[in-house]
Amino acid sequence: MNSGIKKQKIQVGAVSYLNALPLIEGFSDEKISTEIDLHLETPAVLASKLQSGELDLALVPVAVLNQLPNAAIIGDYGIASNGEVASVCIFSDAPIEEIETLILDYQSRTSVMLAQILLKEFWKISPKINNGTPGFEQNISGKTAGLVIGDRALKQRKKSAYCYDLAKAWKEHTNLPFVFAIWVSNKSLPSSFIDTFNAATSSGLNHLKSIADKINFPEYDIYTYYTKNIVYSINEEMKAGMSLYLEKIKEFQKAKSIIND
Repeated sequence: MNSGIKKQKIQVGAVSYLNALPLIEGFSDEKISTEIDLHLETPAVLASKLQSGELDLALVPVAVLNQLPNAAIIGDYGIASNGEVASVCIFSDAPIEEIETLILDYQSRTSVMLAQILLKEFWKISPKINNGTPGFEQNISGKTAGLVIGDRALKQRKKSAYCYDLAKAWKEHTNLPFVFAIWVSNKSLPSSFIDTFNAATSSGLNHLKSIADKINFPEYDIYTYYTKNIVYSINEEMKAGMSLYLEKIKEFQKAKSIIND
């Protein structure tokens, strides 16, 4: 007998960037599509909605793990890089050691924190830090640089004289890969769903060429982006890089708190 009670779908969020397309390609499959509602947002918005409970599961910036007491990493996939990522960069018209001001991208907490850690530890410079607002890329000129992420960063590569790739800098600084985003849940999910979800997120990785071929993006070769810049499988080395980054966040915030006091 049908009770008439409709099963509540799991609210899933993913970034609205090209780098996430392979991870959500499999969500059109009936096995998973009937179980989820998919929401596409910027990384910062996804993090806020996961924290507030509007989303049950999301591809969020790794930095949010320190802010979610019930955070559980779901599955084996995310967005990482083991060298040059191409789409998370500091752009400028002057060499980085001459930068006086850095405008931070408003769309990602992880990249913002990574940039500040690298400024201090790797480049050993302390420019004035400004928070960006939509369209801030137009203010990148002279000795004012900008941290730009996502698809806009791939376009900015054609416009700025200097490009400092944050994943490449992290690799040189720590000899570890960097994980930018990972699937995280803030509540307990059925193991059967997690298995189905993990299979769905991996299915698009077998079709990177066909996914890239459907994208009209003249500023950068997307197949190269998917196969050379982005790493989707989160292995133990990736997790080691992620753990180190989360520790560095705590150290950075503690030091900043002491200075502000």
